[in-house]
Amino acid sequence: MSQKKSSVADRRDEARRQADARKSMEKRRSRDFRIAIAAGSLLLATGVTAFGVHLSRSTAVTNDPSMDKSAFLLASTARQSTGDAVDGVVRSDSMEITRHHIHAHLTIYVNGVQKTVPYGIGIVPPYSLQRGPDGATFVSGGKSFYFLHTHDETGIIHAESPSAQSYDLGDFFDVWKQPLTREQVGPTKGTVTIWVNGKKFSGNPRSIKLSEHEGIQLDIGKDMPYRAFTAWPPGY
Repeated sequence: MSQKKSSVADRRDEARRQADARKSMEKRRSRDFRIAIAAGSLLLATGVTAFGVHLSRSTAVTNDPSMDKSAFLLASTARQSTGDAVDGVVRSDSMEITRHHIHAHLTIYVNGVQKTVPYGIGIVPPYSLQRGPDGATFVSGGKSFYFLHTHDETGIIHAESPSAQSYDLGDFFDVWKQPLTREQVGPTKGTVTIWVNGKKFSGNPRSIKLSEHEGIQLDIGKDMPYRAFTAWPPGY
């Protein structure tokens, strides 16, 4: 009889220990969740404002393993267009219209250091942000979209419009409200070497047509070897 009582008591003690362990785990999960929410709120408050001000240092360029993940932004989106017509062609709309949809890629070097093209160019805040499995930030939505915009920091330029239209690199920089000449790219001045699909381009960089999977590389100062972008996501 005493052995049975002992066995029952042991089972009760084990059940209590398991219940206490579950409660302790639930408390830890609740605490971790609150910490994650607070950290996420701090990130959004400090990293992206209502005007699209971007972090001064990029840690999200992870889609292409060959890219310099310590690269700094060329320029933020703080001064970009916020709904006004740009160049009489690139207009803002309340949602993406993808009847005509192509992707080009832009790479920028300043004196040999790769610069980041920020996410959210051509997307009017407030942003809806998502994190990929690799931690990269993706802008999934906003108040409105220009026909030229960036969703992430890979350098991919999306040209999306209700009909087939021709866009230039100058249109994209005008949406970004950053200068583009043979002597200046964004805030950086110097001699600009231009590559288009692996070949040097001697014309005005503003005139470069954005075509499907076109690779554009701008080198300010030091002339860098052309690096083709190969990390196109599926379906692009």
